[in-house]
Amino acid sequence: MLNGKNNLIIFTGPSGVGKGTIVKQVFADLKNIEFSISCTTRAIRPGEVDGVNYFFKTRAQFEKMIQADALLEWAEFVGNYYGTPKDFVFNTLEAGNDVFLEIEVQGALQVMEKFPEAVSIFLVPPSLEELESRLRTRATETEDILQKRLAKAREEMKFLDRFKYIVTNDDLDKAVESVKALIMVARNVPQKI
Repeated sequence: MLNGKNNLIIFTGPSGVGKGTIVKQVFADLKNIEFSISCTTRAIRPGEVDGVNYFFKTRAQFEKMIQADALLEWAEFVGNYYGTPKDFVFNTLEAGNDVFLEIEVQGALQVMEKFPEAVSIFLVPPSLEELESRLRTRATETEDILQKRLAKAREEMKFLDRFKYIVTNDDLDKAVESVKALIMVARNVPQKI
């Protein structure tokens, strides 16, 4: 059960849809919100920092966290584990801040089952063709992994109806403003339309 004072915000969508870019802009503008840093077993990418982008764990370390029930949610995605440490989420809410979870769809569904009162936002691309173009431009995966991500995106889009809000990232500025507005509405702060 959440503390009733602050919001658990779940932000998800297919890989490559622009979640990270939107998160940076949302956090530049909003106060009293903390980004939940996930744990992962995937390799660190150039420019990423352990403890800032993710807590990078070995497979054995992550499996110990699963056994200790230390994760709010976890999933295996294209051969790597991803998960949200419980302590961070509950401590941040108790400290008086909203918690923003940028997680993959399977994990989002797990959290929504436990906390239906959470603010759930699904970010969608304007089309699957545009998503493929963005993933290719990013150039961080092999062709095999890219195809797996696209297949996963098609599967993930089937869960749109489970989320309270859907935001289309066809215009970055509008998508950022939409996400910020949804958070402010959850805080019961009036918005100008």
